[in-house]
Amino acid sequence: MKREQILAEIRRLARESDGKPPGQERFTSETGIRKAEWYGRHWGRWSDALKAAGFEPNRFNSATPDDALLTKLADFTRELGHFPVGAELRPKARTDPTFPDDSTLHTRLGNKTTRAAKLRAFCLDRGMDQVAALCPPGRGDAEAGNTATKIPVIELGSVYLLKSARFHKIGRSNAVGRREYELAIQLPDKARVVHVIKTDDPAGIEAYWHRRFADRRKNGEWFELSAADIVAFRRRKFM
Repeated sequence: MKREQILAEIRRLARESDGKPPGQERFTSETGIRKAEWYGRHWGRWSDALKAAGFEPNRFNSATPDDALLTKLADFTRELGHFPVGAELRPKARTDPTFPDDSTLHTRLGNKTTRAAKLRAFCLDRGMDQVAALCPPGRGDAEAGNTATKIPVIELGSVYLLKSARFHKIGRSNAVGRREYELAIQLPDKARVVHVIKTDDPAGIEAYWHRRFADRRKNGEWFELSAADIVAFRRRKFM
């Protein structure tokens, strides 16, 4: 993998996130480019790659507002599909220079119970109900000043990747199995579901993948995807 190709992908992901450079895990997930393709060949640290792409990584070396910590924690919770524990936080901090380490989270946000309550209140206040629902309940609610005890029920839909012959369809549905059957009736070649992403915003997530693969579009929602494209889609279980 050439150096400029990697830098171009870093800049693309930053543009898609309002100028915020990607962490190492997000970069691998979104592009399919493994650490072995840049580590030691071009850079010794992910922060060096970000600097080469024109970004200055945020390392949390100085005091950081709690909102910034909670935003990072909310993003990671959404990525995992559950509230992270110490065994997940430590490797995340090692591989992503923009993510706070476990001791920083403990010092600034408290123990796991208090931290979960603060994150729940933070997410509910900002309309991130799907992340709030992933936070375990506990006595920390009182410490965080959150008097609400009911979490809204989130209706999840799906964005699916369907294959027929050499083409793939990216669509959305609340019942992927039924949709697969309906499409199979209309197609000369058998269709099968390659992967499904659970989401509370099917229309928005479907539009994201349509934009990302716009240059591979053949007709309507059908695309001619590469192996790397399929790997990138299959890495996401929840968005």
